[in-house]
Amino acid sequence: MSKKTRGIHHISAIVGHPQENVDFYAGVLGLRLVKQTVNFDDPGTYHLYFGDEGGHPGTIITFFPWAGARQGVIGDGQVGVTSYVIPEGALVFWENRLKKYNVPFTKSQRFGEDHLTFDDPHGLHLEIVERVGGEKDNWEFGGITADVAIRGFGGATLLSKQPEKTAELLEKVMGLEKVGEEGDIVRFRSSSDIGNVIDLKMTTNGSGLMGVGTVHHIAWRADNDQDQLEWKKHIEGFGYGVTPVQDRNYFNAIYFREHGEILFEIATDTPGFAHDETYETMGEKLMLPVKYEQYREQLERRLIPIQVRELDESRHQL
Repeated sequence: MSKKTRGIHHISAIVGHPQENVDFYAGVLGLRLVKQTVNFDDPGTYHLYFGDEGGHPGTIITFFPWAGARQGVIGDGQVGVTSYVIPEGALVFWENRLKKYNVPFTKSQRFGEDHLTFDDPHGLHLEIVERVGGEKDNWEFGGITADVAIRGFGGATLLSKQPEKTAELLEKVMGLEKVGEEGDIVRFRSSSDIGNVIDLKMTTNGSGLMGVGTVHHIAWRADNDQDQLEWKKHIEGFGYGVTPVQDRNYFNAIYFREHGEILFEIATDTPGFAHDETYETMGEKLMLPVKYEQYREQLERRLIPIQVRELDESRHQL
């Protein structure tokens, strides 16, 4: 059985204070908060989802915010950099926007593309790249118009403890195409037009430590439940241990850790984020899975209140 992933479904990371998280990804980057829920394995903390207007696969970054938690270390066994793609001609807008909100950045070039590289408030490494591809995001917020808005993931840079093994996995198991090499980076591409470029660093730099400012896992797309079961069988056929299917309400998930110790997930595109809210109201209130609904009052008392707000240059509410 031959399988080829269409690309990234979502990326999940650990961050600090939830309002700081919302202010940066909604207020500065202009992403839509498409879902407020809780960590299904630890319901005393949020699980927040940000993406494009419709919350489409390939645009979603998710966060487990723990205010005051231990700072992590980005290193081998993790996603090192999360990349966002913007329309061609929008890079100057984003340079000016990052300056406006006092976000330090550097400019670099890789594989002939210009990048802006910066950190979020909790240390997560991000970059913005101009590239053709992806649907225009019509979500407009805080002075960001559809002509310059982030369209979704450009991809990610993986840091592996065994880069050769991870490269083999990406190409022979996940079905990505190797498309280039530059320095110690090998580039792979999937068939999708968003969340489709994976850069793998072929040198090691020491183990990462999970905590605030690090990516917890990267999830790849499965079309539906049947496709996901095929992926499970396919991956197990290469000797990897894969978890049973887990219901995440907005998608089903399976997990496995590859030989470079990066945690991979395969997530279904269906049912999506609007099945328990309307398209127009996604992200506006706390949504709980049925098993936690009886604890809503206690959970709402425990969770730190958050709001999506427009910011001034000092990131204070207008």
